[in-house]
Amino acid sequence: MSKYDDILYLDRPISKNHPQMSIYDRSAQFAPFAALVGYDEAIKEQARTVDSKVELEIDKVEEINKTIAFLSINEDQHPSISVTYFLKDKVKNGGNYLQYSGRLKRIDTLEKELVFPNKKIKFKDIVDIVINENE
Repeated sequence: MSKYDDILYLDRPISKNHPQMSIYDRSAQFAPFAALVGYDEAIKEQARTVDSKVELEIDKVEEINKTIAFLSINEDQHPSISVTYFLKDKVKNGGNYLQYSGRLKRIDTLEKELVFPNKKIKFKDIVDIVINENE
């Protein structure tokens, strides 16, 4: 006979002063928690890759400038173009190369950017422009 045999099979005591805790609240006591708040996000941010901006050769810069000049003459026709451009990352040094295709709305020579109905692309970020002839 052990020393706890007299209380081993008794019902659990119920307090008269404190209400019984719900199962949901009881389970929260054993839930995992993040000891380092933001650590997972910091790891994901560190693992995210960005590209460095490539300096264009003079021939390519001249080709882009000629295409922009052609587009400025014909901007009233709202040509369909595809632009590859560099988007600077807001957090890390570097960025990503993206491509956008759409009808040119206008060319803003003051701000030096191509203006589309829902996007603006700076001349300095452009790495390639293709005029879509078949559209």
